[in-house]
Amino acid sequence: MFGITKSPWIIHYDASSCNGCDIETLACLTPLFDVERLGIVNTGNPKHADIFLVTGAVNEQCRDVIRNIYNQMPEPKVVVAVGVCAATGGIFRECYNISGGIDTVIPVDVYVPGCAARPEAIIDGVVKALGVLQEKHAKRRGPAKAPETAAEPALAGAGKENQ
Repeated sequence: MFGITKSPWIIHYDASSCNGCDIETLACLTPLFDVERLGIVNTGNPKHADIFLVTGAVNEQCRDVIRNIYNQMPEPKVVVAVGVCAATGGIFRECYNISGGIDTVIPVDVYVPGCAARPEAIIDGVVKALGVLQEKHAKRRGPAKAPETAAEPALAGAGKENQ
């Protein structure tokens, strides 16, 4: 679990949008925000990703792509919907080919508000996603046991010798 929460890998997909949220998502990688210093890695392979970051509304062409990427990701996984379009369809929701937000296709764990969502909000959403990922990982592992290390018996023994 340490690797998942300390170095999450994110896959980013633009469903169908004006690209405002995509530009802000890429701004998170610039030296000004530098999410890589937090251990976050942007990957292109869903089989390596922990977090699915989606921008834009769902249309008929991208519905199967979103579902396919989601199904290829290993468990536990978290979905982050970035921007109003990803949450509800945004200004495009009345278009003939828009089905709505990402939650019409796959379950969404974290919603990031904004049009376009600011890099600070996106980073905050990813941090919240890490908390959700940690909870999902803990549920999969079952009840936690108290960790026993090799150092504990050695320290206990050393203390008894001094008494």
